[in-house]
Amino acid sequence: MQRFNTQGIVLARTDYAEADRILTFLTPDNGKVKAIAKGVRKQKSKLAGGIELFSISELSLIVGKSEINTLISTRLIKYYSQIVKNLDRTNLAYELIKITNKATEDNPEPAYFNLLNDSFKALDDHSISYQLIQVWFYAQLLKLAGHSPNLKTEKSGEKLQSGQKYNFDYETMCFQPAPKGQFGSSQIKFLRLLFSSNPIKTLQKIQNSVSLAEKTSQPLKLMLQNYVRI
Repeated sequence: MQRFNTQGIVLARTDYAEADRILTFLTPDNGKVKAIAKGVRKQKSKLAGGIELFSISELSLIVGKSEINTLISTRLIKYYSQIVKNLDRTNLAYELIKITNKATEDNPEPAYFNLLNDSFKALDDHSISYQLIQVWFYAQLLKLAGHSPNLKTEKSGEKLQSGQKYNFDYETMCFQPAPKGQFGSSQIKFLRLLFSSNPIKTLQKIQNSVSLAEKTSQPLKLMLQNYVRI
């Protein structure tokens, strides 16, 4: 029997038979891996403690004849225990794993694993607002998928102007001038920072970051829905 070891984050789990569970893991080196954990729902299962949600686990698996492997051992590497102590952070963590599962094919690049892990780390730190983590995740996921918006020029090709109001064209991923537009200079600057390589803690220092995050959350989610199949 062929075996392999990897690290994984649980993306989805489905109860199967009387005590089994089928799991989908995101890994840094094997893409998305499906596995059956036999007897994991039994009270004394040795597998259960190593496959918590919102955690990084060491996994040992037997390669299956179909797409479903068999999980034979687990070891918890890091459990982000502070996430579940706040309902908003817990709900967001669930949302992020669902989005990641929908947005990734069978063999996503390692950067998707790193993005989800970094998001868990941020959610585990209650000094960082969950609203900021949400929009940062949206922006980084769009960037990974190759769908960053044009944050430098208008639809016409003219440079974006300070003091001008804009609406966003979701088909072309560009701004266009509008006297009563949804986006002003502060929102556009904030979006530029979100799509940069700045860590979340740096973005937390921005004045009114929570308010800006709330104003840009829905537009970013619409971009994801249009381009990343979520």
